[in-house]
Amino acid sequence: MPVQGRTRKELRQSIGYNLGALKTGTAYDAGSTTTLIDTNIIGGDDSHNGKWIIVSDTSNSSNVETRLVSDYTASAYRLTLQKALTFSTAAGDTYEIWDEPYDPAIIHDFINQAIIDVTGQAYDAIENPDMSSSPHTALFADGKTLRFDIPSNISIINRLYYRSSISFTRLHSCNVAFDEAIDSDIAASTDTQDKKQGTASAKFIVDGAATGGEIATDSITSKDISKYDYLECWVKSTVATSAGNLKILLDDSASCASPTVNGEVLDVPALSADTWTYVRMKLSNPELDTAIISIGLEYDAELGACQIRLDDIKAVQNDTAIWEIFPKHLWKIDRSSRDLVLTDSGKFEAGYTMLKISGGDKPALLSADTTASEVDDSYIIARATGLAFAASSGGSNTDPDQKRQQAAFWLGLAEQAKRAFPLLITGRVVE
Repeated sequence: MPVQGRTRKELRQSIGYNLGALKTGTAYDAGSTTTLIDTNIIGGDDSHNGKWIIVSDTSNSSNVETRLVSDYTASAYRLTLQKALTFSTAAGDTYEIWDEPYDPAIIHDFINQAIIDVTGQAYDAIENPDMSSSPHTALFADGKTLRFDIPSNISIINRLYYRSSISFTRLHSCNVAFDEAIDSDIAASTDTQDKKQGTASAKFIVDGAATGGEIATDSITSKDISKYDYLECWVKSTVATSAGNLKILLDDSASCASPTVNGEVLDVPALSADTWTYVRMKLSNPELDTAIISIGLEYDAELGACQIRLDDIKAVQNDTAIWEIFPKHLWKIDRSSRDLVLTDSGKFEAGYTMLKISGGDKPALLSADTTASEVDDSYIIARATGLAFAASSGGSNTDPDQKRQQAAFWLGLAEQAKRAFPLLITGRVVE
């Protein structure tokens, strides 16, 4: 799709030029909160009365305000505003003057209406998980789960992939309890019932008196993970956590004594309470991780009494991943609950592996002049221009300026632009 990504301001001005309703300028001299002076303004006294003006404060780019012009004094090149601005106009301030029928706020509504009209046909392309970001959570099939929460930024799914292979080394199976160095407010054990892989998960009971910085570690056979770039594992907490409340430590020193020297301190992403979550954390300095002998969990916030579980901790080499398309007949979308649902056959087909969604989000509506469009600019401009002409045509009985013909022309151009959108033949709508 030929998206240029113009800002709302740029789109609005293009629409104004199409309507023949816009003139732009720059203040020549200092005015006040209710006046703007520009010697290049053309017209006699009162010729701009009733028009709309948008003023942009060059000293503060966030000051962009719309007002009605109540008076124009030609001899002084002075526009008087009906309502005061929050700032005094100064030389260099830029402005737009819009003809009376075209309130800029309505133009903004037409821009967003154009975006709404193609929602489901145009979208902001997204992959989840974004393999370049860290830390983040990921969808992960475990051979048992049928339903997965679709991430909130996904509104359409084009394809579902599964990771058929990746180069990895397992650092800790979590089948045995951590027992190297355990702070007094943490009790470490295993849980053979609540687990995701192998025979058990590593369980940590955190006392309500625990404070940030308390750790539990376990010694492991020395591992060289210098060729790997991500750490992946399962985490579950009985209380909700924010990103960084929990940390995974890796160290070449016993008891994770100095993970910041030759090791890693990795923030665990935010977790929902009582939910197993597969997390990915990018290694900070993998080239130094040549002899990891200790792995730990750091409790880095005062969350109150809780239980934390870890399972299947491994280092992976991200660029070795092979992704294969998951057959469409083995999955569906439950729109009522925003769930990705595997069939029974799909559950077994996936097995134990990461899933990846290729799709997109609904195109964002534009709420500020600096917001860029995620929909083809030519479509938005043509569609909004047509809507503006139609709205100002004067009704069915009179149209002296042939605005209905103009509306039909521009709406036709919008339809032409829309036909250039990629066909979403394989897409399944989430909402």
